Amino acid sequence: MTQGSVLIVEDDSALRHSLHSTLQALGFSVGDASNGENGLLELRQSSYDVVLLDMNMPGIGGMATCHKMREQYPRLPIIVLTVLDREEDKVRALDAGADDYVTKPFQLSELAARIRAAVRRVRTPVGEDTRALQIGDVALDPVTHRVTKHDEELHLTPKEFELLHLLMQHAGKPLAHNRLLKTIWGQEYGGEREYLRTYISQLRKKIEDDPAEPQYLLTENYVGYRFRQE
Repeated sequence: MTQGSVLIVEDDSALRHSLHSTLQALGFSVGDASNGENGLLELRQSSYDVVLLDMNMPGIGGMATCHKMREQYPRLPIIVLTVLDREEDKVRALDAGADDYVTKPFQLSELAARIRAAVRRVRTPVGEDTRALQIGDVALDPVTHRVTKHDEELHLTPKEFELLHLLMQHAGKPLAHNRLLKTIWGQEYGGEREYLRTYISQLRKKIEDDPAEPQYLLTENYVGYRFRQE
C-alpha cells in the first residue's frame, strides 16, 4: 500500500518533475498535470487522496481551478503551493476551498508531512457526532454539512466547517491552539497559530454580525478559542 496518491498541478515543469520523483521515492503514488484544465481532467479519470495545486498558472488559473475542484470534490484535500505570502492572498486561497497552503520556497520534508496528514484524514474513518447543533442564531447540521444563521445558509469551506463544528461541540469550553490544529489538520500541526488565526478570522466574517466584536467565536487570550455557550 502506498503512502497515498497525490496529484501535482503545477505549470513549472522542473518543479513538477522534481516533486513527482521526490514524492514517488517517499512512497507516494503520483500523477501530474501542467495546468488547471488538465488537473480537472485527471481527477475525472483517476482517484487521488490529495491535490497539490499551484496558484499561479496560465489558463483558468489556480484560484478558479481550486473553486472547481472544491465544487466537484467536496471532501478532497487541496494543498495550495504559492509564492504569494500576503495575508490577503492566503485568505483568497482558503476561501476558494483550499485546506492548506505552503509558501514557495518550501522544505520538502514539511510538504511531505502535510501530505501524509491529509492522506491520514481521508483514509481514517472518524466517528462523527451527527447531532445537529444550534446556539443563538447559528445552526450546524453535520449530516447535510450545512450552516445557517437567521435561517440563511452560509458558505463555509470544508476546513471552516470542521473547525466550527469542533468549537460548537465544546461550546463554553476554551480549546487550545494546539488542540484545534492537531484535531482539524493532523498531528504534524500545532505551532501554526498565525495559520489558525486566518481561519478564525474568515469564520468570524461569515457568522458574526460584527467580526471586530464577536459574540459567538471568542478569543481566550494566550490559550485558544471558545464558542459561546447558549
